[in-house]
Amino acid sequence: MTAKSTAKLNINETVLHRTDEGGIATLTLNRPKAYNALSEELLEALQTQLDTIGSDAAVRVVVIEGSGDAFCAGHDLKQMRANPSREYYDSLFNTCSQFMLTIMKIPQPVIAKVHGIATAAGCQLVGACDLAIASEEAKFATSGINYGLFCSTPAVAVSRNIHRKKAAEMLFTGEFIDAQTAESLGLINNAVPAKQLNAEVLKMANAIIRKSAVAVSTGKRMLYRQMEMGIDDAYKFAAETMACNMMAFDAGEGIDAFIEKRSATWKHI
Repeated sequence: MTAKSTAKLNINETVLHRTDEGGIATLTLNRPKAYNALSEELLEALQTQLDTIGSDAAVRVVVIEGSGDAFCAGHDLKQMRANPSREYYDSLFNTCSQFMLTIMKIPQPVIAKVHGIATAAGCQLVGACDLAIASEEAKFATSGINYGLFCSTPAVAVSRNIHRKKAAEMLFTGEFIDAQTAESLGLINNAVPAKQLNAEVLKMANAIIRKSAVAVSTGKRMLYRQMEMGIDDAYKFAAETMACNMMAFDAGEGIDAFIEKRSATWKHI
């Protein structure tokens, strides 16, 4: 997809904007006055878009960003307090967890483009994305503990990205870390000057787009599945995955191109 387009949402299009250009689908959280808090409506719109994107071969990379002064401040606390029932909270957190899992399950890599704050479920969103680039001014926290609520669901993503004791420190203190610290801990890939954020995200996205789509989607599926396995099963699964990948046209084309010292022409683009 080379022409720039704006995808129309069937629901809640005011809380989420989508634009498509050059194989990149950008989802912009659009609740700037609420620091892009994840309301029911925003979660529903995000889930709808990811479900659509997952089966769209024209989309090679997804970028998630926030409008206004923040990336995402987590759940909408006012909406949560307006619905004080166990049934509501079970539904809300299960909906959010399903969205985070969908990020991992769709074949396209998802990049978090972070500016401002990413707190609680916003920090979880950064951790759930496959890749993340942040401006040097960005700050991160699992701040629920400050309000009497341990960030249990954010802990799942955060603790799978950074060292255990550092994850515990974030979760038990609720204190912010800066972008440079987030990079050193592995929560994000790079911290860059704010004026370079757009360019760096585009650079990473295009680096992925230049690769074989079948190799990227195979690799993403394999990466997350093997992480949950023991070492013996992981190697067995990895070997099976590589053997299947070798049967794809793109693998043969890529190896032939390397041997013949030419550029590969991928079939699955």
